[in-house]
Amino acid sequence: MSTSTGTGACPITGAVPLSGPEFHIEPHEVYRRMRREHGPVVSVELPGGFPAWLIIGYRELHQVTSDPLLFPRDVSLWNQWGRVPDDWPLLPMVGRPMPSIYFTAGAEHRRHLAMVEPALDAVDHFELRRACEELADRLIDGFCGRGTADLVAEFAESLPVLALARILGLPDSDAADLVLVMKALADGGADAQAGHARFAEHMVRLVATKKVHPAGDLVSLMLADPEPFTDEEYMMDLMAITAAGQLPTADWIGSAMRLMLVDDRFSAALGGGRRSVGQAMNEVLWEEGPTSILAGRWAARDTRLADRTIRAGDMLLLGLAAANLDPHVRQSFTDGDVVPTGNNAHFAFSYGEYRCPFPAQQIAEIIARTGIEVLLDRLPDVDLAVPAEHLTRRPSAFLRGMTALPVRFTPVRPVGGST
Repeated sequence: MSTSTGTGACPITGAVPLSGPEFHIEPHEVYRRMRREHGPVVSVELPGGFPAWLIIGYRELHQVTSDPLLFPRDVSLWNQWGRVPDDWPLLPMVGRPMPSIYFTAGAEHRRHLAMVEPALDAVDHFELRRACEELADRLIDGFCGRGTADLVAEFAESLPVLALARILGLPDSDAADLVLVMKALADGGADAQAGHARFAEHMVRLVATKKVHPAGDLVSLMLADPEPFTDEEYMMDLMAITAAGQLPTADWIGSAMRLMLVDDRFSAALGGGRRSVGQAMNEVLWEEGPTSILAGRWAARDTRLADRTIRAGDMLLLGLAAANLDPHVRQSFTDGDVVPTGNNAHFAFSYGEYRCPFPAQQIAEIIARTGIEVLLDRLPDVDLAVPAEHLTRRPSAFLRGMTALPVRFTPVRPVGGST
């Protein structure tokens, strides 16, 4: 890894600090102001004084994500490595070069993708839906008799990781601990490092088990790929798959439920309407997708983007949420600010060579939609337990999930047994 600070060692003059409560309270207004004052490519400063470019224009983001040679996801190119301390809080998000599908570029990334994507594509969607129904019922049974619940802590945070554990072939006993591990990682508190170590241990044991006792699960399919990979590569790819599938899917569930509970347009869903569930989920991906900003891409050489001069090694942050709000693309799809219902040309899953693999997008949609549908079936009169304006988002410019979603409903009996 290069330690040269390169041409971008000094903070970029006039940079917008990429922090502050506005990003999780009124992000739409922040992006409108950025677009008005800075254009589609914004000079920003990350905590610690690190410069970057935030791409908020739809066309510019399409340009960056469509050109993996000029803008590869190769973190080793970053011209700031000589200044980055080991305890920099954004380091886990930005990453370091490592042999996983998420932190490799070019031919090496494609080698990992050629092993992971077919295994994801082989997941039985019918069986996944059945498993998600069972898991959702189990979670709802835990609170349905109370008449109150926090749908984030008691439902949305657990369902995706439990479903992913079934796909991976992880025993239910280990899946319960994986729920706690993923929560520790998402919270980013004092136990995050220990949680990360436990996460790795789970994946190491899983790889070892499936080498001895292969089955029809995702891990066994990955191990059966003829291309040789090390145990470390398998472990890191599995960690990447699980982490990328957990938090965004949990936030998708939470945000879609919030939308249906606060917006009268989706009242039909609360009465059992299924079309409205899909509409709400799609609107969330356009308006408040789980990942607002994604790191990143790094310029392979000096270039121009919009009216900006990008230097070799500069970091480019993908403003997925801002690009989806770009008025140029909204006007081409719809009448101004109207959400383009039924149109999937959003950036919620990124785009190009390094996008979320399409089979993974399908898996996330099945988990989220099945969970919401089961919840509405079981608790048809669910409603917010607090005023909508009291709901809070995760305090991050990069993520857009709910911190809590307190609800009330008529208590019902669990389906797993009588009370």
